[in-house]
Amino acid sequence: MKTFFCHLIVLILFYSTGLKADAYHVKKGTPLNSIKKAVEKANEMDTLFIHGGTYLENQILISKALSLIGVNRPVIDSQGGDEIFIVQADKVLIQGLRLQNIGVSHLKDRAAIRIVEAREVIIDDNILINAFFGIYLQNSSQCIVQNNTIKGNAHDEMNAGNAIHIWKGSQMEVINNHLSHHRDGIYFEFVDQSLIRGNTSQDNMRYGLHFMFSNYDTYEENSFQRNGAGVAVMFSKHIKMVKNTFEENWGGSSYGILLKEISDGFMSQNTFKSNTVGVYAEGASRIKIENNNFIDNGKAMDIKGNCIDNQILSNNFIGNTFEVLTNSRSNLNHFEGNYWAQYKGHDLDKDGIGDFAHRPVNLFALITDKIPAANMLLHSFLVDALDMAERMFPEIIPEHLSDEQPRIKPISYD
Repeated sequence: MKTFFCHLIVLILFYSTGLKADAYHVKKGTPLNSIKKAVEKANEMDTLFIHGGTYLENQILISKALSLIGVNRPVIDSQGGDEIFIVQADKVLIQGLRLQNIGVSHLKDRAAIRIVEAREVIIDDNILINAFFGIYLQNSSQCIVQNNTIKGNAHDEMNAGNAIHIWKGSQMEVINNHLSHHRDGIYFEFVDQSLIRGNTSQDNMRYGLHFMFSNYDTYEENSFQRNGAGVAVMFSKHIKMVKNTFEENWGGSSYGILLKEISDGFMSQNTFKSNTVGVYAEGASRIKIENNNFIDNGKAMDIKGNCIDNQILSNNFIGNTFEVLTNSRSNLNHFEGNYWAQYKGHDLDKDGIGDFAHRPVNLFALITDKIPAANMLLHSFLVDALDMAERMFPEIIPEHLSDEQPRIKPISYD
């Protein structure tokens, strides 16, 4: 059904042009046994069916609107050489292929599929194995990258590329891909009005998603697991982040998500579980963070003093070692209506709201931020004494960083 749908799109585009389309069958053991020769022979809007087998080819230039469809998952092997497909035309479909063994280069970002200044290209249901870069789109728009599996062989960042790399684009869709063992799973730079949905990005060396200088984008229902760091969203505005999972992004400088110099964003119904830091925010402003779950993280949130006018509302903080950390004595953000598992208050009037405010920053969190080795004292008598001291002298920790309406029970999100 998926193959039929994508091919139908190409046919509709063809009929709208009034051209006649032909079909070619590329098959081992026949006169037409080369993909490159078939591409050269084909005309605009033709379809190439590439049948099962192994094709040792690369540097296949597609400069006209074509549909390349694999039959029985043919293998195209670059044998450690250059790029396989270079797409320089609009309305191209590449579907159902296995592309592998693109060599590492320090002079060129070699990719299994490179799309250059094109529109309405669809890359669907392909398997990319051991590619330096997987799918690389530059200065393109209205392209769809969906249902692909891209698995690299990265051992160090210097010799690793990104699974899906998009530089300078708009109205792009990256949907339901499985990405692993690259430098970054998904890389966005200067990409606006685009959608990242339903992807699994795991076991990448640097970021599951690396996001820079991109505005008015949405990423939702993605899973970012066991990456060097989950997601970095930097120097961007109006980003919508909904229903994502950030899990087991663990390490000395790791986090579920980094928000750096980002403004006017929205984060809702995300789950941050078992990360070193759930949310690390620096220079973030006017972000609404609501209805999220922070579970079993080292630090649920680390919000630096240069973050202003953010709203942290109706979130669950459960099982985190430290709930909130900051490097400032003041607070320019608003916390309200969250559930804090470490809240020690009561609810005498049974309205579901604690009878006194919760202050989620504790003194020991500030100490361990300055002296990481102090973590060995966690759960010791000394920490209990510090907890008692900060209750007696609350001016030790940020004065205005408190939740005046803490929930007594965890919030359920449907």
